[in-house]
Amino acid sequence: MALDLDQHDHRILAELQADARLTMAELGRRVHLSQPAVTERVRKLEEAGVIRGYHAVVDAGRLGYAIRAVIRIGNTDEPALLAALASSPEVLTAYGVTGEDSWILEIAVRDVAHLSALLSRFCQQTPTSTAIILRVLREHAPLKPLPTAEVPAPTDPASKKPRRGGA
Repeated sequence: MALDLDQHDHRILAELQADARLTMAELGRRVHLSQPAVTERVRKLEEAGVIRGYHAVVDAGRLGYAIRAVIRIGNTDEPALLAALASSPEVLTAYGVTGEDSWILEIAVRDVAHLSALLSRFCQQTPTSTAIILRVLREHAPLKPLPTAEVPAPTDPASKKPRRGGA
């Protein structure tokens, strides 16, 4: 369920998504609130689960992971696969999904041999589809407030024009 957030809350979230290392004093200056007020709002956003954590964005390539890929795993929920997914540091993200596949993974591996070993560990009896990521257009995009849906005026079925006044 979405919380009722005001403009200050949305500005706080935008600033923290851009730089989670801001001090509360600097965050307060940027959103035009006092340090105690912004600290209290951040605490409430954390308690409500809107802010779930603060993370460093790490460049996998600089750590020796030359290949990032997306793997689609066919319909299965076998316990061995789930245990392998949970215990594999190469798995950056694992989504349980609807449709023809059960899982979509984002992984990082050193090279093609590492990719092959990972695939054989996960998918001995389950069909997979693997796509190597060549470039990234958008990643870790900040969430922004959803626009308020406008409700269209009721129409008169005979004229297809909006009704005016009473019924």
